[in-house]
Amino acid sequence: MRQWGELFTARQQIALIKFAELASDMSDSAQRNLIALLLGKMADGNNSLTRWASGSENMVNLFARQAIPIVWDFCESTPQSSARGVFLSSIDLACKVLEADSFPNTAVVQQANAVNHPLPSGAANVWFTDPPYYDAVPYSDLSNFFLVWLKRALPSNHPLLRNAFEPDNPLAPIADEIVQDESKSHKGKVKDREFFENSMRDAFADGRRVMREDAVGSVVFAHKTTEGWEALLSGMISSGWTITGSWPIATEQAQRLRAQDSAALATSVHLVCRPRPDDAPVGDWAEALRELPDRVGAWMERLQSEGVRGADLVFACVGPALEIFSRYSRVETAAGDAVGLPAYLERVWETVGRVALEQVLGSAEARARNGALGALEEDSRLTALFLWTLQSGDGGSDADDNGAATRRYATGYRLPYDVARRFAQPLGIHLDEWEGRVVEVKKGEARLLPVKERAADLLGAAGAEAYADALESDAAPSPQMSLFPDAPPEVRGRARRGRRAADADFDPAARRAATTLDRVHAAM
Repeated sequence: MRQWGELFTARQQIALIKFAELASDMSDSAQRNLIALLLGKMADGNNSLTRWASGSENMVNLFARQAIPIVWDFCESTPQSSARGVFLSSIDLACKVLEADSFPNTAVVQQANAVNHPLPSGAANVWFTDPPYYDAVPYSDLSNFFLVWLKRALPSNHPLLRNAFEPDNPLAPIADEIVQDESKSHKGKVKDREFFENSMRDAFADGRRVMREDAVGSVVFAHKTTEGWEALLSGMISSGWTITGSWPIATEQAQRLRAQDSAALATSVHLVCRPRPDDAPVGDWAEALRELPDRVGAWMERLQSEGVRGADLVFACVGPALEIFSRYSRVETAAGDAVGLPAYLERVWETVGRVALEQVLGSAEARARNGALGALEEDSRLTALFLWTLQSGDGGSDADDNGAATRRYATGYRLPYDVARRFAQPLGIHLDEWEGRVVEVKKGEARLLPVKERAADLLGAAGAEAYADALESDAAPSPQMSLFPDAPPEVRGRARRGRRAADADFDPAARRAATTLDRVHAAM
């Protein structure tokens, strides 16, 4: 498929073209614009890449997510029906909008380049943006799916159909688009990660330019890797912003395709920022580190009391922590050396992890950097970190409101691997050594293995039932005690390269002495 028209069958094209002609013949421009938008919705639901929803006997539109996936078969609705995704299913909603007539006439909507805004300096009170995230969404490409039909429904001189940035390009603007896409270039250079981060920094700087000194900004962010956060925050701080807060707001549907079997964020974190004064002072590194634990701890307690947990809670602590660092023009050590943002963020992730362990296991465990210093071994502290991120006001129950077990119980608790790694490293936890033993790393996430999945590792391939039968048939006075003999049992840890626990030939290097957590899980 090389042209947008090839996404539609012949009869679908005829139907869409007919509706476009009817829209273009309308004399009322406001009604014509609205009908043109409904035409785009019809195209989304009436093409050769839709799917059949057997549960509702209906079709699923193409853009269930921001991509054009391949399908092996498709379903089709007749234009006269009121099924989801065709014209008539949306016309009633459009009529309600027209009848309400409640739009104020005081706003101006304008297309502009984010790195070269038409507003004069110091003109705006609010700067709000939901920026692109590297190569997550090809915005201009997907826009063309709808643009090719809008051009058939609206007059050729319509202002929104003119590409003011690339007059020779009949499609959506793409040359200056801030996105990571190595198949495209900008001024002779590939649009790689460096291009994206530099362009984002320029956009933040121009946003700072147009703001008043008492203005407020907000940047929406839903990336789940700490590297993505570091690049975003670095661009904001270097552009003259002070980050003053971070609020997780529930904007994502848990049932969306992106969230299935994933550690995707359940919320979008809104970073609140203010223009940093040009005469901001130089900060002291030691003082910033002293202030950090109290600030992070207080914010974590507030978010936990409001039911925020998981990766959302981790990233929502970034804003208050960054206010300490970003309010200065630069932060220096006692020797006068400048401290970069990556060094500070390492301390932020470490502080969040230590406060978490302190809440779950006590202050001694939070200070421990290895098993010798702490009362519990590494695997116990790693498990505690997972469980802490899932705490909430309801105690982190594994049941829903009806008492039924949730999916989480069957599949294990999940965290983005990058978050788990950032936590583990400064706390003396070697995450890679526990892969396949306590956690499973797959598709960019770390999953805490449920006790049931560890049975073969702990008790042998026959599992827990065979071990229980042996205990019951033991004639010893205290058969329960034989579960843990004086000599620590060796645990046959899973080989990390996909070998199943029930395999006969275990990797000898994976054998190890049982930990306290192993004994507890074996007893369970």
